[in-house]
Amino acid sequence: MPSIKNNNPAIFYAHSAQSLPEEEWQLLNDHLLTVGKLAAAKASHFGAADMGNVAGVLHDLGKYCQAFQDRLRGSSKKVDHATWGAKIVVERYGELGKILAYGIAGHHAGLSDGRENVDNRITPLADRLRRELETNLNPVWEQEIALGDNLRLPPFQPRRGQQFFQLAFLGRMLFSCLVDADFLDTEAFYDRIEKRAPRDNQFPLIHELQAQLASYMDQPKFKSDEGVNSVRAKILNEVRSKADREPGLFSLNVPTGGGKTLTSLAFALDHAVKHRLRRVILVIPFTSIVEQNAAVFREALGPLGERAVLEHHSAFADEQREYKDPGSRDKLRQAAENWEAPIIVTTAVQFFESLFANRTSRCRKLHNIASSVVILDEAQTLPLNLLRPCVAVINELAMNYRTSAVLCTATQPALRETDGFIDGLTGVRDLVSDPEQLNRQLARVSIAHLGELDDEELAQQLASQQQVLCILNNRRHARSVFDRIRSKEGTFHLTTLMCARHRSEQLDEIRKRLMAGETCRVISTSLIEAGVDVDFPMVYRAEAGLDSIAQAAGRCNREGRRSVDESFVYVFRVASAWSTPPELEQYAQASRGIFRKHASNPLSLEAIRDYFQEVYWLKGSELDTYALLKAVENGGIDGIPYEQLANKFRMIESNMKPVIVPYHGNGERQGNAEITSLLNDLAHAEYPGRIARKLQRYLVQIPEHGLRALLTAKAVQAVNPLKFGDQFLELCKPDLYDPVCGLSWENPEFISAEQSVF
Repeated sequence: MPSIKNNNPAIFYAHSAQSLPEEEWQLLNDHLLTVGKLAAAKASHFGAADMGNVAGVLHDLGKYCQAFQDRLRGSSKKVDHATWGAKIVVERYGELGKILAYGIAGHHAGLSDGRENVDNRITPLADRLRRELETNLNPVWEQEIALGDNLRLPPFQPRRGQQFFQLAFLGRMLFSCLVDADFLDTEAFYDRIEKRAPRDNQFPLIHELQAQLASYMDQPKFKSDEGVNSVRAKILNEVRSKADREPGLFSLNVPTGGGKTLTSLAFALDHAVKHRLRRVILVIPFTSIVEQNAAVFREALGPLGERAVLEHHSAFADEQREYKDPGSRDKLRQAAENWEAPIIVTTAVQFFESLFANRTSRCRKLHNIASSVVILDEAQTLPLNLLRPCVAVINELAMNYRTSAVLCTATQPALRETDGFIDGLTGVRDLVSDPEQLNRQLARVSIAHLGELDDEELAQQLASQQQVLCILNNRRHARSVFDRIRSKEGTFHLTTLMCARHRSEQLDEIRKRLMAGETCRVISTSLIEAGVDVDFPMVYRAEAGLDSIAQAAGRCNREGRRSVDESFVYVFRVASAWSTPPELEQYAQASRGIFRKHASNPLSLEAIRDYFQEVYWLKGSELDTYALLKAVENGGIDGIPYEQLANKFRMIESNMKPVIVPYHGNGERQGNAEITSLLNDLAHAEYPGRIARKLQRYLVQIPEHGLRALLTAKAVQAVNPLKFGDQFLELCKPDLYDPVCGLSWENPEFISAEQSVF
């Protein structure tokens, strides 16, 4: 063990550096006071500056002991430096202090449960507070750290029946302020030591982005007085005119093709400027369209777009830490840690799971949601088994964190209390004055239910059309129908078994054919409903939920170039071995009832409301499958189940694994310099984050059983396994990737991609 020097026992340090003499180490009181100041500034956005300051100045209090100072000088003995602050804050401030104690005790390991649970991996707070610590605090801390006598809750609006949920949420937001402040001050100290460039926090300002977008939308196409564009222009003008309304909950109920994406951004920036909100966060349902939406925003924001827009989701791993070299870092990579950028484009999984998370890396950004505009795109896609907890956090952000949430969808779910949803959204204001009339104005299709169709009948009907889209519920079913007519010229397949670059190339060709009036038949899974901009004269949709059917209808006569009588959406019941999957059957059943009740217009707003009310009534208690809200209320302050919430709030239950596909484009096996270069760079990378983001275009997410089949056949191999383990897996048998249909893993040892049934 290294020798431990005898030093002045009255001087305490927070962080050391072997390259520096002790007198240049970071003083503990400097660190605590700075973190307190930073945390207070962050918590001020929701009225909790005093609580943020107390959390900051007490978080490393346990370093005021000789054992920890010895550790800084080389001792290998571990020292619990977080529990002392938790003990002191409870002694000083009682129940209110306990809210802070969770975060102080967990500022490294994460927020724990208040009480013991069989699934605990982190020591519960009650055990930490009872524990007799081996170290004693040096009383000098009371001379260096000043604490006030009183601590008060922010002036929050209470919500009946959710008192402890609100307090638990406050605790998590204060934890976010604390860990971000701690990271930033620690990082700044080591940046100075290593002579790295300081963190660059200079992003375009919200009012600059507003002006840039206004300039972009001054183009004639946004002011047209003809056809669908004229309706879009009216929607844009009306929605922007309401930006001065007080922050809170809003509904943007616009049919597919009504220009929701740019209209919502225009409203958000206008609203943010008017009310001095800090950023815009676009929350979208699917990872596959993050890049697409971010690209739309960047184009609209012109020269400011690259610096302003951050895409944040997780394909390989969450929030990789990467340094390009000792003196330079990527600003947007830093911003992903705490969402400092003014425009965030993220997924519902990243957004909502973070709001129920307990780990420092996931929670660090949460305080930056306060005083923001959150656009919840396609709100109807929120998972039903977690719907009530999702609604609870939307309500809480709007009520007490000065956050405006815009529910942006063509099929508005019945989530308001006035819709009969228990503990539903309150005070939601419509940004479109007459959604019913708008729905009629933008009606572009005739819709009918065909009854049952078997695959032979379906294939015959598709083959007889020149331009048609068919959407099926099952990947294997879609492949089976495609195989029946794939020999016919102009027939395409779309599936998540194709990497994003492959799908983009296919969609480019599909759009060209549609515009040129050439033959174009597409058999797809539901992925094409996720905001993909295509315009068919005819769409076939296998039975599903009414919201899915409405999304499918949005791919028909999207631009309104045809009359309603020339644009058809046919819904059908599958009469084959590929019947409606069990998890979709109840939604399909609810849709059948709507087709009977609203036969003349099953996509009217009244029909959609009836559909969602039926689904939510059928689900009942399953809208909070794990009884998370009940667990929080039952636990009280002493028993907040932070770890349980994080473990059980999982929006995607199936464990999908990414595989890198060396796709070379246009059916060629060679010639794509980009993927070859990226794989080579990854094999020699010190920090993979930047390369991993670029590789997302070449990923295919597959279920665990598919990965097992590929591993058994030695069809995938790890890239740089000594450094990254099995984090990055590359397909090393390219014949398993069909240039038309994507990846296959059924009997990969023996079956070529052309023969595969996938």
